[in-house]
Amino acid sequence: MDNITIARVLDETANLLEIDAADPFRIRSYRRAAEAVEQQTTQLATLIAEPKQLLAIAGIGKGMATNIVDIVSTGTMPLREELLTKYRPTMLELLRLPGMGPKTVALVWSALQVADIDALEEAAKAGHLNKLPRMGEKFTAKLLKGIEDYRKNSSRFRIDQAREHADRISMLIREFPGIEEITPAGSLRRGRESVGDLDLLVTGPACEPDVVTAAVEHVAALPLIDKLLAKGQNKVSFTLRNNLQVDVRLLPRASYGAALQYFTGSKMHNVALRQRAIKRGLTLNEYALLRVEDNTIVAAATEEAIYRALEMDYIPPELRENSGELEAAATHALPELITLTDIRGDLHMHTIETDGLNSIREMAEAAFARGLKYIAITDHSKNLAMTNGMDDRRALEHARRIREVDGEMEGRIRVLAGVEVDVLAEGELDLADETLAEMDIVVASVHSRFDQPVEQMTERILRAMESPHVRILGHPTGRKVLKRDPYAVQMNTILKRAAELGVAVEHNANPARADLSDLHLRMAKQHGCRIVVNTDAHSIAELDLMRFGITQLRRAWLTAADVLNTQPTAEALLAQLRPRR
Repeated sequence: MDNITIARVLDETANLLEIDAADPFRIRSYRRAAEAVEQQTTQLATLIAEPKQLLAIAGIGKGMATNIVDIVSTGTMPLREELLTKYRPTMLELLRLPGMGPKTVALVWSALQVADIDALEEAAKAGHLNKLPRMGEKFTAKLLKGIEDYRKNSSRFRIDQAREHADRISMLIREFPGIEEITPAGSLRRGRESVGDLDLLVTGPACEPDVVTAAVEHVAALPLIDKLLAKGQNKVSFTLRNNLQVDVRLLPRASYGAALQYFTGSKMHNVALRQRAIKRGLTLNEYALLRVEDNTIVAAATEEAIYRALEMDYIPPELRENSGELEAAATHALPELITLTDIRGDLHMHTIETDGLNSIREMAEAAFARGLKYIAITDHSKNLAMTNGMDDRRALEHARRIREVDGEMEGRIRVLAGVEVDVLAEGELDLADETLAEMDIVVASVHSRFDQPVEQMTERILRAMESPHVRILGHPTGRKVLKRDPYAVQMNTILKRAAELGVAVEHNANPARADLSDLHLRMAKQHGCRIVVNTDAHSIAELDLMRFGITQLRRAWLTAADVLNTQPTAEALLAQLRPRR
């Protein structure tokens, strides 16, 4: 039971309390506790035997500490179960739809007794929602589109969610003696933005053919299994409560490399690789690379040995999509892909000045602890009212405080003053030129009016980039993975102009956004665009999302030289960005 899961249970309880019209103070206490838990670097499950350590966390009182102990012990807590009995578990699913916050869910429940998506869709189509306060035809149309998108994507899971499940399942499997290695395969290992199912490959002494049965039984009895689908000699398939299907294969060490290769590559990558094997008198399957004439094993234990036997360089998992990687590997032309250790700075993050959870100093200290050499604090401008965005006066005062913290860090890490300025409907920026001129970093982002026609949206962004103060284009597509489609924009035109102007384009490392996509990143490189990867962190914990951004850069074949925030110092980075005017 990790901190993210504990925080989710507390947050769900807060939502249920809001549906129940509970005391606002009580609701806030659960939300604060959820935020506090998520920010902890120590797993709270290890502290439940020492309640005093839980009580030492700001936002955790005696009652909340008891709740956390219950969650770790049982996966839930009495109040949550009581509220779920009263209001139906399906109400939590309603909260995932656009416009359906706790108060709206409570409204449709009290007025129409609607508690699930099917009933909500039926009520919307029948026009019943139009009669309720704050709802109308526009809301209903948006909701129906949201339901359609939710159903389309509900069988897929973001990369970070899939990784979280993979880590949790792996931890439980490792409790069985003789398990040495567990590797997620499939689209998760290739770093796809979302996955449809989860493949876990397991090896070690416990997986050898003569003893594997006991390990199979251990996996089949894992406590988080919702439904056991199949149990074979060395494979167990099951689903979790969220319907994610998991296939666990327990394999002898001698064939582990062949299985990794087989279950990682895309279908077309594997087809092309098998064809290459056939041309050399070999055959490749999930057990080994074999010589056809006598069925002897040529390679099986490692992926490196398999690619080497096929006269190729090792192909990193992120590239195995049959998009030119086999030809490059055969001619020793694969790039040296960027890694997390290449990153020296993060140029997009938020603090308590707007919608972040931590102070300037806290973000700076956390970034320093992660080995970064520089960061930019880029809180929101005033148009984004829901985030407590800054007007010109506040933005300048905030920049002054950022520079004070920069001085306090005494050279350990540079803290640059910046802002994420809204791009308004016609391409104007949300702060005065005089204010933007005072900033080290200006990130320009679209946060509203996503429904503009493609020509208008394209012109809007082009106009924003013409401002001499804009150094980075943020949220270039505005999408949210599995939740919101990209806005309509001529990306080729945007990237070409960004390259001409020297405006860097951002890949947002947060897996909920992941824009630019890997395909757009390749396009950006082809146009000669400057590229940055940023976390857009709203808390200390979110600084760790950088690893997901690196995965997408690797999928785009990018090297450290292609990404500006691999520059060793803030001065070197600023020299590479569009000059300030």
